[in-house]
Amino acid sequence: MAKTGVFDSDPAMVAKATELKKELQRLVRAIVDDEDFSTQTIDQAKDTLSALKELKFKKRSLSLKLNDVLSCPPEFRCPLSKELMRDPVIVSTGETYDRPFIQKGLKAGNRICPRTQQVLSHTILTPNHLVREMISQWCKNRGIELSDPVLLVNEDGITESDRDHFLSLLQKMSSGLPEQKEAAKELRLLTKRMPSFRALFGESICAIPQLLSPLSEGKFEDGIHPELQEDVITTLLNLSIHDNNKKLVAESPMVIPLLIEALQSGTIQTRSNAAAALFTLSALDSNKALIGKSGALKPLIALLDEGHPLAMKDVASAIFNLCITHENKARAVRDGAVRTILKKISNRMHVDELLAILAMLSSHPKAVEEMGELGAVPCLLRVIRETNCGRNKENCIAVLHTICLNDRTKWKEIREEENTYGTISELAQNGTSRSKRKASGILDRLNRTVNLTHTA
Repeated sequence: MAKTGVFDSDPAMVAKATELKKELQRLVRAIVDDEDFSTQTIDQAKDTLSALKELKFKKRSLSLKLNDVLSCPPEFRCPLSKELMRDPVIVSTGETYDRPFIQKGLKAGNRICPRTQQVLSHTILTPNHLVREMISQWCKNRGIELSDPVLLVNEDGITESDRDHFLSLLQKMSSGLPEQKEAAKELRLLTKRMPSFRALFGESICAIPQLLSPLSEGKFEDGIHPELQEDVITTLLNLSIHDNNKKLVAESPMVIPLLIEALQSGTIQTRSNAAAALFTLSALDSNKALIGKSGALKPLIALLDEGHPLAMKDVASAIFNLCITHENKARAVRDGAVRTILKKISNRMHVDELLAILAMLSSHPKAVEEMGELGAVPCLLRVIRETNCGRNKENCIAVLHTICLNDRTKWKEIREEENTYGTISELAQNGTSRSKRKASGILDRLNRTVNLTHTA
């Protein structure tokens, strides 16, 4: 069996060979399929074949160096792959590994240092330039050509060149306004199109502070530049989509305060994207508590009250997610959520989303009290009559059931509705299973109150 050396599986060579083969297939197909093919296409195919042949010879010559590679100093080998390291990086315990192999373990959720068995305090990988230089010199002395880490592609499709470009963009965020605007716009586009660029922010503890520096430090004479603010906030939104970033982003000191500021002072696109970022971050329970304590609900409710069509859905989604926790329900009620939501429902604005929030808030006593005082009963009865959506009817009847159990004065309105339209009876017969149960409960109580009145 032929020996397989470290260079036989060189990622750069494999990637280059694959690229050349694809190009050759394209050119040959063009020659075969097109009767009027050009001589230029033939020349391109010959050049591609030559490049592929050269790569093959290079691979063979490298394999002859295998014995030298196998005899390399132990400190130059990755503890995981046992191969000569091409891109040595340092983990939080101080140990050095080859980037592709330690990254594979981290992606699988392994937070234990393989060599020390200590829990990693973070997953940031720092290039070990000293070891890299020592390996390069050792290879050079033996005539071994070591792959340039700029060409190495990790599982996310990120090369060292990409990483260097990423770091250069972050450095520009501390430059003058024109450079900041240019860098922010490119970071926004890259994090939107390439999930791998979102992951890069998790590799450096300084990346997010650098991204935010124009908003947190660079206040210009005329205030924050609106286009720059929009690009930075949208980049934060893009980062938050990456599951592994949610905790890192939310716990970065300036993120939530700047998102709250953006909710209040940005363009409508910026404000909408800030709300969307808070919604995405609030997928984690720990982030729900953090965002709620930071005071984000008040500006979210204020933006909901403004009713701009572009922002309504994102704002409602953020409020809904945050109000899953009891503490945030209390904050939302205190900040005027019930009044704002009922007003929007009455105006037929985003009824689906807002009814879902109202139903969630109905588990809070103060919210139920406010609903009764603010005319929720006739509003919700009208929605039941007018909507064809089973979920909306269900949320309405659930809230009505809670209100009526807590405020006996509302039975009169329910009775008048039932006598005039038969709304509750119809729902008890044709609603969802939960709607039927809640409607039947209201009808039972309604009948008991009628019987008690006749007895008296």
